[in-house]
Amino acid sequence: MSSPGSNPSSPNPASGKKAWRGERLTPSLPEVHRSVKIPAGAPFWRKLLAFAGPGYLVAVGYMDPGNWATDLQGGARFGYSLLFVILMSNLMAVLLQHLCIKLGVATGRDLAQACRDHYPKPVVWFLWILCEAAIAACDLAEVVGSAIGLQLLFGIPLVGGCLITAADVLIVLFLQNKGFRYVEALVITLIGTIGACFATELFFAKPSIMGVLMGFAPGPEILTNNSMLFVSIGILGATVMPHNLYLHSSIAQTRAFDTSLEGKREAIKFGTIDSTVALTFALFINAAILILSAAAFHWSGHQDVAEIRDAYKLLTPVLGIGAASTIFALALLASGQNSTLTGTLAGQIVMEGFLNFRMAPWARRMLTRLIAIIPAVVVISCFGERKADDLLVWSQVVLSMQLGFAIWPLLRFTNEKEKMGEFANPLWIKILGWLTVWIVIVLNVKLLFDTLSPDSWQRALYGILGMTPPS
Repeated sequence: MSSPGSNPSSPNPASGKKAWRGERLTPSLPEVHRSVKIPAGAPFWRKLLAFAGPGYLVAVGYMDPGNWATDLQGGARFGYSLLFVILMSNLMAVLLQHLCIKLGVATGRDLAQACRDHYPKPVVWFLWILCEAAIAACDLAEVVGSAIGLQLLFGIPLVGGCLITAADVLIVLFLQNKGFRYVEALVITLIGTIGACFATELFFAKPSIMGVLMGFAPGPEILTNNSMLFVSIGILGATVMPHNLYLHSSIAQTRAFDTSLEGKREAIKFGTIDSTVALTFALFINAAILILSAAAFHWSGHQDVAEIRDAYKLLTPVLGIGAASTIFALALLASGQNSTLTGTLAGQIVMEGFLNFRMAPWARRMLTRLIAIIPAVVVISCFGERKADDLLVWSQVVLSMQLGFAIWPLLRFTNEKEKMGEFANPLWIKILGWLTVWIVIVLNVKLLFDTLSPDSWQRALYGILGMTPPS
């Protein structure tokens, strides 16, 4: 048997720790596995372009419509103060996505397969259910966001817009059959559209440069103000998404890199550059939404703006630019459409990885979409379209609650030399990784206690009924 250093899948009985069980695994997303060729002996920039793509598919999950609701609310209510939360979340994302690349490249397993190959069956089923809930919450945000964008631009009712989004899965299937690079090209084009829209909006809004810079500095009120903490954790949940960890560890394997140790090192290096650049775009867009909201609403008497449609209606009169609202809605539609392309891929990956059960790709993606459409249609039909934005905010809180259950095994696996060989995390990454884990867990536990308090339940009940709670 080969040594652990040359084959990360090999067990090392002398260590007292378990390596992988060594079961034969079907490649993740087999229809596109190792389908993108890497030119041998090519110069740096050509190889970088060959590896570029997966990071952008992951990055769209960090700028989906769920981010909009939390970022708009954070900017309108608290000005630039929560820019630090966006920056912190983005730095966490860069670290976690790097670990996903390492896991996928070094072991040939995505995170779901790694969990199945390590944990007992009850734990695997528990983690799978949590992950499916996270994907449903994420897809719910994307469905509602796309539907709101269609309504603002074309006047389509929200329920009709939700149903139209079911057709998105056909786009993914068509492009994937033509080649995975086509999916990546569409995603990058839509990211460019969103970025151009917000660069234009910031030019119109003329935010305070000094205020923006001060917003990236941390403040203690984030922990002492429950309302600010709730929105902060919503931003965290909207930015660092659990399903992205499963997705990235899989699509990192779409590249046909050399499987030698040197080839894997190169794949990890180029994959990390790709994801870091892509996540920098996500940081710009998330920060731009909050900065736009703060500049337009916080100091103009509109601090109660927390809904996307309210922002759409107010942008033109507040900024005095006729196209401001239309550009905002166009960026929202592009964001929703972009995110749906990757959310359905993640659903396929986690079902195959956790359960070793494969459905036809169209059936799995349609199932993912229906799980999101049904609650959206029910809530909008029963409580009215004004509750759609509440769905966005709460979906991000649900996502944040799932994070600890995804990042804990990711960090544990990539820390162990018995599993990763020489690609195991060095000490400084272990320290940053566990710090990230505990920040997420502590903030989420505090949010959970605040949310489950009797006063919180009373306010939520009165809000659903459209009544004002007694003082």
